[in-house]
Amino acid sequence: MAGTVRATVILQPPPPQVPLTLTHRHPLNLRNVQRRFIKASSISTVNLPKTSFSSFVCSAASGEVLDDQVLTIAPLEVNTIKETCSKWEWRGYNINYLKYEGQNGQKRNPPLLLVHGFGASVAHWRRNIPTLAETSTVYAIDLLGFGASDKPIGFPYTMETWAQLILDFLEEIVQKPTVLVGNSVGSLACVIAAADAQNSLVEGLVLLNCAGGMNNKAIVDDWRIKLLFPLLWFIDFLLKQKGIASFIFERVRQRESLRNILLSVYGNKDSVDDDLIQIIREPALDEGALDAFVSIVTGPPGPNPVQLMPKIKLPVLILWGDDDPFTPLDGPVGKYFSSLPSKVPNVSLSVLQGVGHCPHDDRPNLVHEKLVPWIATLSSS
Repeated sequence: MAGTVRATVILQPPPPQVPLTLTHRHPLNLRNVQRRFIKASSISTVNLPKTSFSSFVCSAASGEVLDDQVLTIAPLEVNTIKETCSKWEWRGYNINYLKYEGQNGQKRNPPLLLVHGFGASVAHWRRNIPTLAETSTVYAIDLLGFGASDKPIGFPYTMETWAQLILDFLEEIVQKPTVLVGNSVGSLACVIAAADAQNSLVEGLVLLNCAGGMNNKAIVDDWRIKLLFPLLWFIDFLLKQKGIASFIFERVRQRESLRNILLSVYGNKDSVDDDLIQIIREPALDEGALDAFVSIVTGPPGPNPVQLMPKIKLPVLILWGDDDPFTPLDGPVGKYFSSLPSKVPNVSLSVLQGVGHCPHDDRPNLVHEKLVPWIATLSSS
């Protein structure tokens, strides 16, 4: 972003101190502001009274945030997330989830439910939860088979099961109309949930690089998948041999293997840190993780989002990283979603430059710049 000035904001008086990053093109009209500019790095340090910060947050809640103003609070520590999470019993299984309120007491916006993608968990949203919690009550959930949720051996995982899990969570835990925010297969699960015409607990839908299915077998009209289709079926056959599956899974969950995979799907390589490796690796060591992996990769791909989206009349925000090797913009799923805003009035799209398959963790500032004002419009409509 040309002409961007980055500022680190410290709430006064300490302790505790909460670091903030505020990115803007134009000067901010804030009282009692002290800046120390470091020319070499184009960073300005700002001492901002908490009252001024609260005013800025309130402006976000009322929809007054400009597109070039980004509010990002420091990420949650992974251990803090673990300590804050709760368990919810769903159909005899324990589901791990987080409820986070943030420091600002005024929650003018609807609650949010964050739904992770394949192999991820609640902690994958660590860079987003504190920022979003300033204006919304934030929930994040570990889908069955992932994170700290149960991983039942022999369970037949399907997209429809995860969608029902989401709807039941809204009904039993949140109990308010909620905005669903999903990434990858989490996005598709949210689409399936939102397409339920009888459901009144979904107020809006945010899709971050939505998957076309639970696995790549769904995308049969992509020439790249057609070329690999025999190989995909062969891999399915191999994974159904327990010894081979165990060997492959053991190799995949090694730290360096995970790092290389993540580096290939992230545009911002600096976001692939040790915390991210641990977030993905730790649940993969649980009993039942191998069964979940095999079931998901070899199972039915589930409903096609192209068939489901016409049923959704709710406000929809699509954020798509343009450097995604899994669901590229020029693939059938990317082309479909990028064409929607010109066809239906309830859909908005922003393409994020230099961003990979997980935009919220890859470059959270770019996501917040679009997401925070959009959520504010729901509360004002």
